Amino acid sequence: MASAESPPRGAVAEPPPSPLQVSGPLTGGTADHTKFEILQQPFTDGPSVTKACLSCHTEAGQHFMQNIHWRWEYKNPDTGQILGKKHLVNNFCTNARGNEGMCAQCHAGYGWRDEDFDFTDETNIDCLVCHDTTGSYFKTPNSEGHPACAVMFEDMPPLNLSWVARNVGLPRRANCGSCHFHGGGGDNVKHGDLSSAMVDPPRELDVHMAAGGLNFACTACHVTTRHIWAGSRYRVIAKDTEGTGRPGQRRDVATCESCHGLAPHPVTSVANFKLNDHISSIACQTCHIPEYARGGVATMTDWDWRTAGRVRDGEGYYEKGYVQGNGEKRYTYKSIKGDFRYAEDLVPEYAWFDGQMHYTTIDTRFDLAAQPIEINGFRGSRGDPASRIWPFKPMRTWQPVDLGNGTLVYAHLWGEDEAAYWGGYDMGVSIEQGMKDFGLDYSGQYGYAETLSWWPITHMVAPKEDALACRDCHAADGRLAGLDGVYLPGRDRHGLLDVIGILAVLGTLLAILVHALIRRFTNRGQQHDGHA
Repeated sequence: MASAESPPRGAVAEPPPSPLQVSGPLTGGTADHTKFEILQQPFTDGPSVTKACLSCHTEAGQHFMQNIHWRWEYKNPDTGQILGKKHLVNNFCTNARGNEGMCAQCHAGYGWRDEDFDFTDETNIDCLVCHDTTGSYFKTPNSEGHPACAVMFEDMPPLNLSWVARNVGLPRRANCGSCHFHGGGGDNVKHGDLSSAMVDPPRELDVHMAAGGLNFACTACHVTTRHIWAGSRYRVIAKDTEGTGRPGQRRDVATCESCHGLAPHPVTSVANFKLNDHISSIACQTCHIPEYARGGVATMTDWDWRTAGRVRDGEGYYEKGYVQGNGEKRYTYKSIKGDFRYAEDLVPEYAWFDGQMHYTTIDTRFDLAAQPIEINGFRGSRGDPASRIWPFKPMRTWQPVDLGNGTLVYAHLWGEDEAAYWGGYDMGVSIEQGMKDFGLDYSGQYGYAETLSWWPITHMVAPKEDALACRDCHAADGRLAGLDGVYLPGRDRHGLLDVIGILAVLGTLLAILVHALIRRFTNRGQQHDGHA
């Protein structure tokens, strides 16, 4: 809901308003926040804005504190594993724990610096990061880092909290994207199908989010109930067997079937009938997202921490050696992180997936000889009724590990102290401090292991005319050439089946020929009788 008043000095004026984004069952606000008396005051910090919000939205704080955006913690009901950003080790910046001063910029709260953060204080909630409509709101780290890193936040424009608070509305793609598009340390680094190109995408990039088309906000699919969002990467519904429900959309899932049903292709041809038949074994995303990292924004594919720590004249440096489709140059080396590789318009890797990711946690012991180590492996098979063929982005990284214990490590990266790697460039000291801070056993011997993480692809849905054709998979060199557990006509050869198929085709042709001859001679006879 854009205000008609002019932005005060220090605020960034929003561009001309675009069509209202569709936010699932929500259709917009019923109040003009520019008229609220409590929002006319000057605000000096975020929590004071939150207090003003909660004075009207009295239950929102308690609702919000139950979601994963606030808790950064998730208990898998099937496995009992405690997951979430607060606990997991990844193969990007490796770990948030101990580095909250930097990483918690993307926490939906204020001031999370260390283990003393109060998760029960609702005034710590950041309402503006999700509801700002001015485009001027931003967040900086919760604690100071080493000067080598702190420079990235210099020269930020002044932030006028009063202006932002008076111009709030339903979350837009840009709100969600401020964190989700930039996870892992940069634009589209992590997921591969979530980038800044999705803020205002053309139809050919995403048929659902195109501003000139359906213009969906993220919450159109990730439907929200009491600030709890549908959909989770920790527990994916790989095969939805319920569909739309009755009546209308279901509110507890973010699957294609919850809107499109279990037979999405209109049965106007034999081909469409067969496509609906494929849904039992192939995820919608497999055919309708032919490539990821589209739209001119590359994704990271490889990260090598082994080369981090190089300096020039005693100072860290960076190199920009990749120019992506939109013309922007990307970092290919940083002293604080090592070497990177990027790519665009990538064909996914395909595998049977039952929806359950299996995570390597900080206490998981692994065989160092069995590399690459899967940070988040998964399972599935043709014989599993819960599995379907899904598209994935693989991410490969060389990252630090505890050689003595065979575990991953917490590295202390962010901070102004000498142990922080982002400034001191001593990985051994950084790991020792990171493990010590959380009372974890560390052998004192570190090295590097190759790791692999998998990211299910589910955004950047192409228009139907750009979906995969039959020949893309049903061919010897097709996309599913390496997929096991299924017989694919056109890809696979089996003597008996081939003979049966040839006989079936010949039998059909013979039947057509006989039928045609019968009709021909029958028609002749009828015509002769008619002329007599």
